[in-house]
Amino acid sequence: MSRPTLQAFLATARNALRAPPAQRPKPLTFVVGNESADLDSLCCAIVYAYIRSHTGHHALHIPLSNLPRADLGLRPEMAAVLQHAGLAARDLVTLSELPDPLQPEDTRWLLVDHNCLTGPLKRFRDQVVGCVDHHVDEGALPAGIEPRVIEPCGSCMSLVVDECRPAWTQLLQAQDLEAAPARGAAAADLLPPGEQDRLVKLALAPILLDTVNLTAEAKVRPKDPQAVRFLEAQIREPGFSTTRYYELISAVKEDVSGLSLRDIFRKDFKQWDEAGLSLGISCVVQGFEYLLEKAGTKHVFLAELAAWADERKLDVAAVMTTSHPGGNFHRQLLVWGLTDRGKAAIGRFGDVGRPLGLEQWEDGALDGDDGDGGNTRFAWRQANLAASRKQVAPLLREALREKK
Repeated sequence: MSRPTLQAFLATARNALRAPPAQRPKPLTFVVGNESADLDSLCCAIVYAYIRSHTGHHALHIPLSNLPRADLGLRPEMAAVLQHAGLAARDLVTLSELPDPLQPEDTRWLLVDHNCLTGPLKRFRDQVVGCVDHHVDEGALPAGIEPRVIEPCGSCMSLVVDECRPAWTQLLQAQDLEAAPARGAAAADLLPPGEQDRLVKLALAPILLDTVNLTAEAKVRPKDPQAVRFLEAQIREPGFSTTRYYELISAVKEDVSGLSLRDIFRKDFKQWDEAGLSLGISCVVQGFEYLLEKAGTKHVFLAELAAWADERKLDVAAVMTTSHPGGNFHRQLLVWGLTDRGKAAIGRFGDVGRPLGLEQWEDGALDGDDGDGGNTRFAWRQANLAASRKQVAPLLREALREKK
């Protein structure tokens, strides 16, 4: 049986949500990434949902991009990857397309790239039936869900590829070792022409970006190169190079010149509630030097960050940066306590954050408080280059919990 193109599949998913309530599939099954909606989350949702929907007699799985449609413009790297997959941003299913009302009991959720529903989807937590993730296990999911894959890896997509490898083999190589010979199945019966390369490119992109083309030794786990080798073997495009593909999408991702500071802070943003406090972490693909130059002055930069923190009602705001000055990989971290309890939490972070190898940035150029005992902030160079938000967020959340 011929499988649909990725574009046709996404159209089917949107139409399922647009249908009158009585005509919708029940339950609606969603595959969703985390609320930062980075490339890994967005691609994992599409790839996993497509494979699950077309193998193993599964029902339609709807890949949900965990952001409003208006925010898709903040992700030019996703637009670039979608183009290679024969797609455009308009093809995605976003939070803006969710039916209202949508009762939790009428839904099922599979999580990719996170293991606890947060934000506007928090009310669906009890309907989670599966998870594939590479973050710290938050203990929010029951043991009996299937799949329940939560383990360290450079990219969540590598875990998706590993989890779905039998189905990938069936779908991409157009053969099911037991059933195909009897059916006389042919490659053209499974995927339309060109769709194999598009699906593989959609899967390769986040792995290559998250592992710096498999060169980030501190991040790469065995399943990352295994996944890349598996996917490379499926590419039919003559002369395709993973290195050139990585360089293309990496250049797009690191260009934030067209974004305002507010948009830079919210582009890759995650928020947690911990011990009655609200923590938000913005990940930025340029260093403090770039952000200060863009702002024009330190005062403007801090005012913009304070405004974003106020908009999100944060007790603690953090900015994590990655950059490559002189071809060397750098990480920086700024944390800012914006309430009395947030300030106290930042004081505790000095102890719990020791594994990060924090060193004062530029002689304290961004450190300080508001002069009346209120806000407190610190900026550091992070010597532990392996610690991304996956490792920093749990440490900050620990600092938010007051010691008894």
